[in-house]
Amino acid sequence: MTAFLELRDVHKRFGHLEVLRGIDLDVEEHQVVCLIGPSGCGKSTLLRCVNALETIEGGEIRIDGERVSGRGVNLNALRADVGIVFQSFNLFPHMSVVQNVALAPHKVLKLSKKEALQRADTLLARIGLLEKRDDYPDRLSGGQQQRVAIVRALAMQPRVLLLDEVTSALDPELVAEVLTLVSELALESMTMLIATHEMGFAKQVANKVAFLYAGKIEEEGPSEQIFSDPQRERTRNFLRSIIEAKRL
Repeated sequence: MTAFLELRDVHKRFGHLEVLRGIDLDVEEHQVVCLIGPSGCGKSTLLRCVNALETIEGGEIRIDGERVSGRGVNLNALRADVGIVFQSFNLFPHMSVVQNVALAPHKVLKLSKKEALQRADTLLARIGLLEKRDDYPDRLSGGQQQRVAIVRALAMQPRVLLLDEVTSALDPELVAEVLTLVSELALESMTMLIATHEMGFAKQVANKVAFLYAGKIEEEGPSEQIFSDPQRERTRNFLRSIIEAKRL
């Protein structure tokens, strides 16, 4: 039986630098998989390849059995199925909050403007920001902007949600509100692939954790096993450094 999201022998290079060196990874439907590892190990690049924001030099990516890498892929259909949220919020500064959330459902999914705005209002109400619907992004805190960025992705009703270090640009006191929203999505069985430096969060929400090192998956397994009994020396060293830095 094949996984919902499959990466097989995925390679990606930038010039002479090989960033991904043969990635094999399965994400089951409704599963939350966290990618951990040191900066520069390839976590963000991997996410961008799944969403076809970066093209791969080798290997294959499939969603629900359908190839979504290489030539001939319908990028609009892929990006409707696979939402991505970045470290920086990337909200349109000249649009109100509700316009930011409603734009893609209206333009890409062809919802009427009324339907798109209704969907946006429902999502904003869910995260407690309906009263901010007509504000512009610069009127929001960083945590509020990131939550809006997440529901903007959710407004497309994607089958997979990719989250790329979504708390790294936030002040520490704002991290919790974003992680709470992601944890709620996990409880609702949203299929997610998450690159994160938040080890406590990964330990709590992930069904599976993959430790990346130098462009390869060094070790993967159930969250509890990776954090309590890692099998590879590099994984142990990484987690030891995290514990010493009091980040776990």
